[in-house]
Amino acid sequence: MASRREFLSAAIAVATAAALRPAFALTPPATGAIELRAIPSTGEKIPVIGMGTSGSFEVDVAGREPLKEVLRRFVAGGASVIDTSPNYSNAEDVLGDLLAELGLRDRIWLATKLAADDRAAGEAQFADSLRRLRTDRVELLAVHNLRDWRTQLALARELKAQGKVKYIGLTHFRDEAHDQLADIVAAEKPDFVQINYSVSAVNAEKRVLPVAADSGVAVMINRAFDDGRLFSRVAGQALPGWAAEVGISSWAQLFLRFATSHPAVTVVIPATGKPERQSDNLLAGSGPRLTEAQRAELVAMFR
Repeated sequence: MASRREFLSAAIAVATAAALRPAFALTPPATGAIELRAIPSTGEKIPVIGMGTSGSFEVDVAGREPLKEVLRRFVAGGASVIDTSPNYSNAEDVLGDLLAELGLRDRIWLATKLAADDRAAGEAQFADSLRRLRTDRVELLAVHNLRDWRTQLALARELKAQGKVKYIGLTHFRDEAHDQLADIVAAEKPDFVQINYSVSAVNAEKRVLPVAADSGVAVMINRAFDDGRLFSRVAGQALPGWAAEVGISSWAQLFLRFATSHPAVTVVIPATGKPERQSDNLLAGSGPRLTEAQRAELVAMFR
């Protein structure tokens, strides 16, 4: 059985070898290319496994060193999507500094957010995000948790027209906001919606995911590990017998593959500050989607 704190020695060897190469020479690991999925509004393809920064990049100077390896393995594994926010204390500063130090900004598909209460505050916040991230543009700018969403979404559209933002979106992380979010997505049709979804929290399947699919909106998944609580629930348990048949060797991979197996999902953004967990997460990005029967079995386990 593979636990969250264990990792296959072969995967470690592959990722470590990749990490020793210079940034410009990083290549995907030999375990299989990470799957790419299309953003409906443009057809641009992005890797199905990305990375979040909440908590994991909110670190002091000493905590930055392991994050360098986290980023090296991330890019070496063929991934690119990183999501952050001005709300995550110093995460934007840490991410911006490390991307500059490692020379990786051009390899990263960067997403951040607007979390402000009026137009002027939104403008100032976005300018500060660019400064903190050490960049002049971001790939995705999303309105955080629907905060002042009408004003901030209009601002995001203007920034997109100016070329400072490639895509715009809306986010939330709580089930009780799903109906409102689905209504806004249907009416506004942003490029992206980010929402919580996991084996223990499938409410997004009711409206948000179907509405996104029908509206041509890409879906980014947060809280695929239910903020880590899923791992305590499976402590000491063996993976389902069919896991190995679909190339899954850890619970983390299984939780991520559950999310990516929904047809509306474009990318999942698990956060980690540990290199070995980064390597493990990335292994979920290749292999077949789970069947409906397999997904239903997992949901039943966590009811």
